[in-house]
Amino acid sequence: MENQRSVVDGLRFVVRAFVYAVLGGAALLAIATVVSVLGPTLALDLYTPPVAAWWTVFTAITVQGVPFLLLGTVVSAAIGAFVPERVFTRLLPRNQALAVPLAGAAGVVLPGCECASVPVAGSLMRRGVAPAAALAFLLSAPAINPVVLVATSIAFPAQPQMVLGRLVASLATAVVMGWLWARFGKEEWLRLPQRHAAEARGIKAFGAGLQHDFLHAGGFLVLGAAAAATFNIVVPRSVLDVFTGSAWLSVLLLAVLAVVLCVCSEADAFVAASLSGFSPTARLAFMVVGPMVDLKLIALQAGTFGRGFAVRFSAVTWVVAVVSSVLVGWWLL
Repeated sequence: MENQRSVVDGLRFVVRAFVYAVLGGAALLAIATVVSVLGPTLALDLYTPPVAAWWTVFTAITVQGVPFLLLGTVVSAAIGAFVPERVFTRLLPRNQALAVPLAGAAGVVLPGCECASVPVAGSLMRRGVAPAAALAFLLSAPAINPVVLVATSIAFPAQPQMVLGRLVASLATAVVMGWLWARFGKEEWLRLPQRHAAEARGIKAFGAGLQHDFLHAGGFLVLGAAAAATFNIVVPRSVLDVFTGSAWLSVLLLAVLAVVLCVCSEADAFVAASLSGFSPTARLAFMVVGPMVDLKLIALQAGTFGRGFAVRFSAVTWVVAVVSSVLVGWWLL
């Protein structure tokens, strides 16, 4: 009787969490739509073509990104709650050189948002997965999962080469970083997470993860959309011409912006698509760097694995991601 009651309570919790997430997404869409319609009217003297353009860009990014954000957080919460970490230890070979590419490719079938990738990687290490393989999965899961690739294909219609470029460049970055850690990484650089007495699992963990991930990532989506819209409107075209006129400077600028804007990986393709003044390779670099190196991820890595690790790992990842984007962009775009 007690077990039946706990199952019923758990199902109620999940249904409530899912309803909250769906209602939250609908409310976010409604607010963005209403604000975009009423904003110029309420702005009175501030109503100018640039302001109207800001509302248009902000609304487009938010409305397009929320459904993929919701889907991504549902999948991520389900992975964290129902997929045992021992699955990885059974599937991955003991040889790190072979385990790294397999762990990186696992991001295609076991997706998660970048906010969840750090604790998942820590949990894998606690269960005996080699750090090099866990770190490859940490980088690839939020960058090449199906939700992100579908979102990229919608953000860049009739441009399948952009989807393929993102997949190849992101996977290459994850694998190279895993191999670099296996070859040059030192144990003292990495503070391994402590094993918890009991890790949350099951239906209640799914509901809690769904609420946390959606609310957390939704805030970053709104901030990222606002920052991208502001960047498009505020930065003078003459300044942009300095960067857009140079292939190297445009790539470096968007690679730096990806770190600062902190856009969720399920929505960053729409932000990249809005930066139409930049070359395809520069926008590819934005989408490759963002899910692997941004300010919130650096903070999460510092809290989980130590500040020394976060500084070294993030810096090298940024360089490898930029180089991969340039090489893949030169090849495909």
